[in-house]
Amino acid sequence: MTFPHIEDTSTDHAADIVAIRGVIADIEKGFNDNDAELLVEHFAAGATAVTATGAQVDGRQALLEVSRAGLAGPLRDERARYELADVRFVRPDVAVAHKHAWAVDGTGEPIDVGHAMSALYVLVREDARWWVVARQNTLVPQS
Repeated sequence: MTFPHIEDTSTDHAADIVAIRGVIADIEKGFNDNDAELLVEHFAAGATAVTATGAQVDGRQALLEVSRAGLAGPLRDERARYELADVRFVRPDVAVAHKHAWAVDGTGEPIDVGHAMSALYVLVREDARWWVVARQNTLVPQS
């Protein structure tokens, strides 16, 4: 059996990667500034996400409500540093991105909380910009 290799290699994606880095930077800033609107600004209306606690949240409005509650409550004093670790383009307008995250203090220095996080994003380019259509967060225990 032959398996397809699904990856777009026909396009120079340098500008797309810069744009996706911008999406991740806005999400980080939204988290760190307790700004739920910025945190979900790049999520499509029908986006779906799985939180670090395993809860599935469907729809941008529900993501906004969950973000508002989290940032006003248990995440209020939390800060993180995000790094775009990898981006794969399965089509010119569809990207799969991996983000790594670490807890940091107010100055950006890492905090040992016993875990970090990895997130998988699926993004779609529509109307000349990238939209998050799915996100899966996974806590990563430190050894």
